[in-house]
Amino acid sequence: MLWKALRRFGRKLVRRRSLELGMAESRLARCLNTLDLVALGVGSTLGAGVYVLAGEVAKDKAGPSIVICFLVAALSSVLAGLCYAEFGARVPRSGSAYLYSYVTVGELWAFTTGWNLILSYVIGTASVARAWSSAFDNLIGNHISQALQGSISLNVPHILAEYPDFFALGLVLLLTALLALGASESALVTKVFTAVNLLVLGFVIVSGFIKGDLHNWKLTEKDYELAMAGVNDTSSLLGSMFPMPRVIYAMAEDGLLFRVLAQIHSDTHTPIVATVVSGVIAALMAFLFELTDLVDLMSIGTLLAYSLVSICVLILRYQPDPEMKNEEDDLELQEETPPEAEKLTIQGLFCPRNSIPSPLSGQVVYVCSSLLALLVSVLCLVLAQWSVPLLSGELVWIAVVVVLLTLITGITGVIWRQPQSSTPLHFKVPALPLLPLLSIFVNIYLMMQMTAGTWARFGVWMLIGFVIYFGYGIRHSLEEVKGGQPPLKSRAPTIGLDLSRSCTPSI
Repeated sequence: MLWKALRRFGRKLVRRRSLELGMAESRLARCLNTLDLVALGVGSTLGAGVYVLAGEVAKDKAGPSIVICFLVAALSSVLAGLCYAEFGARVPRSGSAYLYSYVTVGELWAFTTGWNLILSYVIGTASVARAWSSAFDNLIGNHISQALQGSISLNVPHILAEYPDFFALGLVLLLTALLALGASESALVTKVFTAVNLLVLGFVIVSGFIKGDLHNWKLTEKDYELAMAGVNDTSSLLGSMFPMPRVIYAMAEDGLLFRVLAQIHSDTHTPIVATVVSGVIAALMAFLFELTDLVDLMSIGTLLAYSLVSICVLILRYQPDPEMKNEEDDLELQEETPPEAEKLTIQGLFCPRNSIPSPLSGQVVYVCSSLLALLVSVLCLVLAQWSVPLLSGELVWIAVVVVLLTLITGITGVIWRQPQSSTPLHFKVPALPLLPLLSIFVNIYLMMQMTAGTWARFGVWMLIGFVIYFGYGIRHSLEEVKGGQPPLKSRAPTIGLDLSRSCTPSI
């Protein structure tokens, strides 16, 4: 009995969401054109990090090698963007990496991905607000910080900020109200501020070419050593407020978060409850925590989500097509004798008999991808934490790295030999499995350089998430309902508030 109960529990953790034909439909408003989407994407990267954090990283950590930091951050973003693009073509529905993980690696990993996306978006919003508050305070002679430090000091070092930031609190709440009005209104404001950002950056670039001094770009050995330390800071402000409530909405609609968060406003067709709740949480984060602590914590969530999406692409590309699987099941029902089951052999790992994915080849890739993620994590941990003995030539650590690289190469070869899915998509990641593997390596290597305090705060966030999942989500999941549990409402109700109508929903 105990073994059967454990098996049922394990199956719940890895149950996957099927790719249904109706998954592209959404109750959210679809009123953004190409220009709106480009402005949202550009605006999310041209926030306070460009004006505040880049200078701090160059001054305190990386020096002139800040350029190298940007290049590594760009590499991580480009590789992840390619993987996101394939999943966006495969699953065009609200939910981002959360949904991609759900249909690929299972419910527990999907919740972990979505919970980390919420972390990165919430902390990203809070860090941008905190940075803008600091910049505004500097412009007026630091009068705000001096007044608050003298009257309302928090006095909790290494945990909370020196003083509560009322300016950042108000800024986030103001943006939350704007988002609640609708997607088109917030997109219009984003386009205006993005245009201003581009003009300012253009002025800075032109001024730099005219006034810049080439002698300041001579790198020393210390600059190269500090280069990697600044990568996480310069790549951190990748989130924005706009997708935050939509990830929460997607998870709530699937039953993994509280269903009240999936309520949609009847006029604006926006996730009104998720918008308000996430905005209040982000405002409190900006109100209480220091900018550097927020940025480091956001980096882990973003990089982990990037890594999971890369693993999902690697797994899903080698899985059998759902349509093909249904046809095979129909043929088996018509035949009197079922076909002989495939058997796993050493020769079959490198020379599969089938030219199209089968359940066995898909399972092989699933297991190999899991092992690959584990081995890459160990390799990145060794490279990040024991780089000094490696560079000094200690044979033990060199042998460990060689063994890890050998195992990674062998497992990558097994995945490469398996047949890929031939499902036509608008975009597919090229050079599988190398590009997703490189993306996983870069992201995990950056994560391994985080401080112990950042990992501790991340652990607390994950503990809160697992309490919600095992206490609520695992029992209220729509996949649980499909498995024969008492029926629940599959969708949250649409509520009406006195807000202006922004645009019509898609059908």
